[in-house]
Amino acid sequence: MQTKLFTLAIIEITLSIVVSVWILYISFRILQRLFFRKVTFRENNIAFSIFTGGIMLSIGFILGEIIPSITNIIRLSLSGKQEIPLGTIAQYASLYLFIGFIFSVLINAVVFFLFSALTKGINEFKEIQQNNVATAIIVTSALISITLIAKSSIGLIITALVPYTEGANFLL
Repeated sequence: MQTKLFTLAIIEITLSIVVSVWILYISFRILQRLFFRKVTFRENNIAFSIFTGGIMLSIGFILGEIIPSITNIIRLSLSGKQEIPLGTIAQYASLYLFIGFIFSVLINAVVFFLFSALTKGINEFKEIQQNNVATAIIVTSALISITLIAKSSIGLIITALVPYTEGANFLL
């Protein structure tokens, strides 16, 4: 058995689950407090649930691009070719996740506000609060589509920040 590879896989799985749940929870709370204070899942607002699910999918797609960069730092450290202290790994991981979170917020906000500007006469926030499922599906589809298009670029930005040595570029 390849112990280092197994260890790396366990670290990546653990990191993915813990970080993803934490970031998604924070994102949900921010979304709810900023835009939908009076709307909860208990009110059976399907439109809000669709929209929130779309935001979470968008964030998940972006996090999916970031976790491999964190794993690559750990892989470099475990390979023995480049010793990277645990504190440095934590700093890079935090930086990558922060950048990913900022990009998630920016992408979702920009897409939502641009979509709102293009659909004059419709207040998407109000429509979603009033359980307009059609509006929620259209807005959520736009959010997810733009995220799918932009996520590779975000992954590239994060990869550019990985501290590769000259001999370690085989990971790219």
